[in-house]
Amino acid sequence: MRVALAQINSVLADFDYNANLITEKIAELHAKKAQLIVFPEASLFGYHPFDLLERKKLVLEQNKYLKKILKTIPKDCYALIGGFEVNKSIGRPFYNSAFLCTRNKILKTFRKELLPTGDVFDEARFVEKGQLKNNFFQIGQHKFFLTICEDIWAWGNKDYKINPLKNVPRRKVDLVINMSASPFFLPKMEQRKFVTTKTAQHFKSPVLYVNLVGAQDEMIFDGRSFLIDPKGKIIFQQLAFEEDTNVFDLTNMDSWSKRKPTERPVDLLRKSIVLGIKDYVAKTGFKQLHLGLSGGIDSAVVAALAVDAVGPQNVALFALPTKFNQPESYTAANELAKNLNCKLEVFSIQSIFDQMKKEIDTFFGIKEFSLVHENLQSRIRGLFLMAYSNLKQSLLLTTGNKSEYATGYATMYGDMCGGLAPIGDLTKRQVYDIAKSYNVEGIIIPEFIINRPPSAELRPNQKDQDSLPEYDLLDKAVTQIVEHKKDANTATEKWLLQKLMITEFKRWQAPPILKVTEHSFGRGRRYPIAHRAKL
Repeated sequence: MRVALAQINSVLADFDYNANLITEKIAELHAKKAQLIVFPEASLFGYHPFDLLERKKLVLEQNKYLKKILKTIPKDCYALIGGFEVNKSIGRPFYNSAFLCTRNKILKTFRKELLPTGDVFDEARFVEKGQLKNNFFQIGQHKFFLTICEDIWAWGNKDYKINPLKNVPRRKVDLVINMSASPFFLPKMEQRKFVTTKTAQHFKSPVLYVNLVGAQDEMIFDGRSFLIDPKGKIIFQQLAFEEDTNVFDLTNMDSWSKRKPTERPVDLLRKSIVLGIKDYVAKTGFKQLHLGLSGGIDSAVVAALAVDAVGPQNVALFALPTKFNQPESYTAANELAKNLNCKLEVFSIQSIFDQMKKEIDTFFGIKEFSLVHENLQSRIRGLFLMAYSNLKQSLLLTTGNKSEYATGYATMYGDMCGGLAPIGDLTKRQVYDIAKSYNVEGIIIPEFIINRPPSAELRPNQKDQDSLPEYDLLDKAVTQIVEHKKDANTATEKWLLQKLMITEFKRWQAPPILKVTEHSFGRGRRYPIAHRAKL
């Protein structure tokens, strides 16, 4: 028997698009003699819908398209398609389900039992538990057991008191299937290998892991679907951050593609953010991106990522200098723009700043240059860049990194303006690593930008380290305190923790931040603003 993996990029609630994609993949893979075709979790609906599930009619609409798919399935072909199902007894909540489909018929429905509620997830808000013990099925002489994403993640996980797989009767099966929508962060593949290996050993069976690819809001799904043998050895693995398919023979595990790709962490980060930008633009209906290019490392990396995502013809770059910007900053920004094949538009905001500074100083009686005037420059730039958004219906990208956001070293309604924060989950060191990766085969990002001391250039001779700890120390503290949620021990960690507590209001108002670490700022981090916690 031949089994196929269909690693696809679904669009949330675009049932027409998703149904057509699923239909095309079934036809394509059946032509390669596949008899069972496995799609990712929620492949027909898209993942995750969150409060779209308040709208029952969306789930009912999804069902209409599922019926259309059934009519197109070839004879003697089976497909496992993910979606949501209405609890018919009460109308809601819903089930996160998988449908075993053949021509004109749903043979069986499977329901997810283990519902994630940590970090970015809150499935229990609308989804009801199924029962894994019901998830055995048979096609011809071949026996299968089906799980949906989190169902296999209780192994060694202290968040779960019960591992539902241990309560499933251990029958002999030829293959355990996991239909997944598992978001990316750097160590995620190692975690997947662990839980699938434990599952394979438990059932003494190979495990097929089929993961969603694509981005939804801040979440990025990396694909990298794979097949492992009963001992946990990976037989093949699909591409990262791309749609991909494969077919294998269930008897001898021989596959059409035998890829076992390995990639450097920096390459995975770069590809993940490019996909995050690309899908965010496509799925929200934007056509063009723009940002302010300062001659600094952060905006340079965001510009390069943006061009990778949508092409240079769809990226507009602006330099908005005052007298505090070094001439070398413009020279470097202009060189970068040429390397990216983009045009750099220059508009000096000095006269606007002078006039506004005069009016504000007079009204408030301000005598000396201060933070008021530094942030005023940033907000004038934000005003200009948002005006361009209105004029061209272009999406503004912010350029702040995680280390800056963690400390509150960002200006509300200034450099925090925008619709997406591509590098808001990268430490400063990771930003530099990506910059250097762009220069492996030739200079894209000028060496001046990489080597210069970081500066906001909002006052004479300003350096980031005038206000912040050294980035190497700060980055480590951010990793410990934010990502790993550890106690503060070093002087830098204690300083950072206090900054985190008093600047949370800024992060609540930040644009969506593409998530590439286990614990990022955004939907998955729910710190209150008003509190008196002693930390």
